[in-house]
Amino acid sequence: MKEHSVKSMAYVGYIFKVAPLQPFAEILVAELADLGFDSFVDTATGVEAYILEDLEKQINLEDLALFHNTELSISYVKKPIDNQNWNATWEQDFKPVLLADQCYIKAPFHDDLKGVPYSITILPNMTFGTGHHETTEMLVGYLLEEKLKGKKVLDMGCGTGILGILAKKRLASQVLFVDIDQRAVDNTLENAKMNHIEDYKVVQGTVSSLAQDNFDIVIANINRNILINDMLSYASFLTSGGVLYLSGFYREDLGVISDCATSEGFSFDSFKFKNDWVAARFVKS
Repeated sequence: MKEHSVKSMAYVGYIFKVAPLQPFAEILVAELADLGFDSFVDTATGVEAYILEDLEKQINLEDLALFHNTELSISYVKKPIDNQNWNATWEQDFKPVLLADQCYIKAPFHDDLKGVPYSITILPNMTFGTGHHETTEMLVGYLLEEKLKGKKVLDMGCGTGILGILAKKRLASQVLFVDIDQRAVDNTLENAKMNHIEDYKVVQGTVSSLAQDNFDIVIANINRNILINDMLSYASFLTSGGVLYLSGFYREDLGVISDCATSEGFSFDSFKFKNDWVAARFVKS
C-alpha cells in the first residue's frame, strides 16, 4: 500500500480487479504511478487507486500496457470521492503498531509505549512506510537483528524514512535516504527531525542519480522490476561483505531476484515472508 499526503483536494478513485493477481497487481501499481496516481490500497482481487481530479481528466487508462496484455484479465470501476481533509481522515484511521516486540511506530498524537527499546514517531502523511505493510514489518525485523553500530546505510525508496530512522536509532553512523517522490523526501525530513537523529542526508532521485559512494548496508523496499534493474548499482555501492536487504516483491519472485543478485556478486543468506510478500538478505562476496 502506498499513500501520499494532500489536503482538502478532490480525488477520483478506481477499483481494479486483476487476474492473476500476481505479479500483475504490482505491475499495475507501477504503471498507474507513472500516470499520476499517488495512493494505492491492495485488495483481495486487485488494487484501489486514487488520483487528483485535475490529473485524472488528463489521462486515458486504456493507454496502459496491461490493458493490451493477453496474459491477464483486468477491469475497473470509477468512484468519485468527496472533498475532504485527507490528513485528518488518515490521522483518524492511523493506529500505532508494535513490531517484533521491540519497535513501536506511532504518530505524534499517540501515547508512548513504555519498555520498548525503539520508538519511532512519524507524521501520518500517507507516505509509504507506516509499519503496517508486510514488507516494512519484515525489514524492521531484519534491522533489529543486524549489527548496525558504526555502519553506513543507504535507504532506497525511503517513503517515511522509517527504516533509516530505525538504523540511526540502532547506532548506524550515517544514513542516506533516497526517494523519487518529493513528498516522501519532505516527509522523511520531517520525521528525521521529529526523531532527533543526526548524520543523515535526504535526496530526491533514483539510484542512477546518486554519486558513487560506499555503504555497509543497502535497504531497498521498492518492487521487483526496479530491484532487478538496479541490482548492479546496489553491488557497486556496497563494501565487500556488505549486506543488501530487498523487499517489495512476492514469494514467487524470490528465485529471479536471487538469481539476479547472485549474478552481481551477492550470496543469498535468508528470507522472511508474510502473506506472500518477501524480504531477503544478501551478502556481497
